[in-house]
Amino acid sequence: MTIRLTQLFARIGCAMMAVAGLLAMALPAAAETPSQKADALLSGLIETNDPGLAVLVAQNGKILFEKCYGLADREHHVPVIPQTTFRIGSIGKQFTASAILKLQEKGKLSVNDKLSKYIPDFPRGDEVTLRHLLTHTSGIHSYTEKDGFMGRVTSAIKPDDLINSFKNDPYDFDPGKKWHYDNSGYFLLGRIVEKVSGQSYGDFLQKNFFQPLGMTNTGVYRAHSGLPHEALGYSFEGGVFTNAVNWDMSWAGGAGTLYSIVEDLFRWNEGVFNGRVLDAASLKAAFTPVKQFENQLNSDSGYGFGWFINRHRGLREISHGGGLEGFLTHLLRVPDEKFTVTILANAMPGRTNAIPLILAQQLVDIYLADKLAPLPIVNTNVSPSSYEGLTGRYGPWLAGVNLTISKGGTHLYGQIAEGPEMGPEAELFPNSDTEFFSKTGAQITFVKDTSGKVVKIIVHGTVLFWGEVDLVAPRVNDTKGH
Repeated sequence: MTIRLTQLFARIGCAMMAVAGLLAMALPAAAETPSQKADALLSGLIETNDPGLAVLVAQNGKILFEKCYGLADREHHVPVIPQTTFRIGSIGKQFTASAILKLQEKGKLSVNDKLSKYIPDFPRGDEVTLRHLLTHTSGIHSYTEKDGFMGRVTSAIKPDDLINSFKNDPYDFDPGKKWHYDNSGYFLLGRIVEKVSGQSYGDFLQKNFFQPLGMTNTGVYRAHSGLPHEALGYSFEGGVFTNAVNWDMSWAGGAGTLYSIVEDLFRWNEGVFNGRVLDAASLKAAFTPVKQFENQLNSDSGYGFGWFINRHRGLREISHGGGLEGFLTHLLRVPDEKFTVTILANAMPGRTNAIPLILAQQLVDIYLADKLAPLPIVNTNVSPSSYEGLTGRYGPWLAGVNLTISKGGTHLYGQIAEGPEMGPEAELFPNSDTEFFSKTGAQITFVKDTSGKVVKIIVHGTVLFWGEVDLVAPRVNDTKGH
């Protein structure tokens, strides 16, 4: 499926590139303590009768802030409470990756195994490893991007039938050559967990993760299961909230079929980062960004096994978001500060000032203000006359997304586009003659060849719903100024 800029969100398998400065909001300045600032930030976001948010902030194993806003069920005016369960979408990928790593620790499989070992008739399965599936580098086409996908998700499907529906699709690229977010890979991994363990995906997670960590309100979502505090999903379009398309979560599998609550996700982060889920070697592998054949960027940011690894104003973050119709979520860890933020929302798309990823970063800014690197400053020695050599169209990145750099008078601008649809312009300010930033810190580095011509850019920005990552895009053509 294709997601357009006007929606500003990612469904479970296709994410939009969004420079952080286009969506960030000003932090409240008048409140005193971090928790007062957090509440001041969040309390004004949810209007009367809006779907809601559940928010938790913790550090050193202790909850610093936990509060809920808005409604879990608009029709019956049921408020969101800490026990409210939300479908968490692609946050679940870290659970799938952890299940694969746990099976590797038990000697049941290896991440270097070929896909053909577990699904013998999968085309080119002897070229694809489990590592490729874990890191979104297999090239297998994502089933959530297939035409007509959304028209089918409300009815149940058997796992092998879903795999059969995409296994003969042409590969997007040769295995290992590129990175492209891919739900097919994680659905396959979920099925492999079942084949190797002899248990259902949900039972394996319950026995190995949820029960040992005390995650009593987390599991595989099933329709009509009677969860006592279930949040219903909504979509905000045309200025009104309506009931969202209600997925049958058999379509998500290992790519994002779970539900949870904020406290359980806090327990999960405490378990993962304190070594109670996986051993040190597994965690090191999971938190090492993959390098692809066509992008050997020397960066500590990127995608590992089920987690995004990035930096926010100097702080290393390990995180993942989730999104499907009706639900938008984010779980973040700043490991060096033993700091967790989790935000669960029951609207996707929702109001643009209530995006969990952006709010999570703002809560980091509030609680860890004294740990943040300073924002870049404008270098007034850079002459606007040098901007001409920077203008052009760069891309594509994800799902056909491009960035156009243009000059207007003495100013430089960036504008995101997906196909014919253009996002708003954001002014870019020089930190040097090749490094620029937006008002809220999204950064662009222009890379030149030996002749001095700009041939590509590196963007450190925000990909909804994943977090801040480094992306490389070649220069496609030149553009004229305003």
